Amino acid sequence: MKIATILGTRPEIIKLSQIIPKLDNYTDHALIHTGQNYTKTLNDIFFSDLGVRKPDYILKTKSNTTMGMVGKILEQCYDLFQKISPDKVLILGDTYSGLSAIAAKKLGIPIYHMEAGNRCYDDRVPEEANRRIIDTISDIQMPYTQRSKEILLGEGYKPNKIFVIGNPIYEVFKNYEKQIGQSQVMDKIGVKPKHFFLLTLHRAETVDHKERLNTILKALGKVVETYKLPIICSMHPHTADRIAHEKLVIPKGLIILEPLGFFDFVNLEMNCFCAISDSGTIQEEGAIFHIPQVLIRDATERYETIDSGSNLVTGIDEDSIYNAVQFVVNERTDWPVPVDYTKTNVSDTVLRILLSNWQKL
Repeated sequence: MKIATILGTRPEIIKLSQIIPKLDNYTDHALIHTGQNYTKTLNDIFFSDLGVRKPDYILKTKSNTTMGMVGKILEQCYDLFQKISPDKVLILGDTYSGLSAIAAKKLGIPIYHMEAGNRCYDDRVPEEANRRIIDTISDIQMPYTQRSKEILLGEGYKPNKIFVIGNPIYEVFKNYEKQIGQSQVMDKIGVKPKHFFLLTLHRAETVDHKERLNTILKALGKVVETYKLPIICSMHPHTADRIAHEKLVIPKGLIILEPLGFFDFVNLEMNCFCAISDSGTIQEEGAIFHIPQVLIRDATERYETIDSGSNLVTGIDEDSIYNAVQFVVNERTDWPVPVDYTKTNVSDTVLRILLSNWQKL
């Protein structure tokens, strides 16, 4: 059986890191990188850290516009699928790389979608449209949680094509627990455990609007002033470009770093005083690690983190962000981890679903 796995961003590399070697062992496996974020700092270091082999194909999709990039992904994936003729295509998440599912659909290739059923119901979020499109044209849905399965059922998807697999991130953490613990990143930066905040900002609805980004920076300045602790930011290049382009003031105490490797970043995450982020993955990781966190967004697609009591959505408001930080750092963090976040055999589950014959469903 020939399987084509599509990826293009760091979260996809991380969450597929335990699945890729098993697909290599048991299938004729083609690993395809769409080129969405293909730079050394954004991707290569993650392949190296996680011991994931380099892709068989790296597409050339760089463009000055998002739609230009998407067009190249679709065209080049269509041509590549015709060339290699995979029996099935595996896609994870809601990135522009995942829209390669459209090319697979046009060629009649079955599509298997990990992270199906995530919904934030905010149409300003580019990924919301992506995930709906990918879900609609996928043949097999593999949501992480029972809640996401219920969303799919409510939207009319067939129950016999939905399989709850669990969140793959916990299996990744368990596999690299030793390497994460051995990271010397705090010594390199010069910070001590629980004596710094951790920040990530990258989403288009957050950083592509001057007023919203400036509001966040002002709130961060108040946090530094109050707690006298630095805020460590592993900054996405696009965020840095937006701050420079808009000539915004970076508050004193905000330490900006180049994008970090997986082991270093997770070590910081586990040891931070509080995480402030617009990331989807950090919502999951904060729930697992029991770290105070605030989500600088207007909505979340990971409702299970709200249900468990590990997440607080601030919106983009200076006082709300500041007040949320004050609240979470003073409250208990012994919330129950969502049950679907604690599975250690997700890679085996996904492999078995892919190897099964679902033609009669």
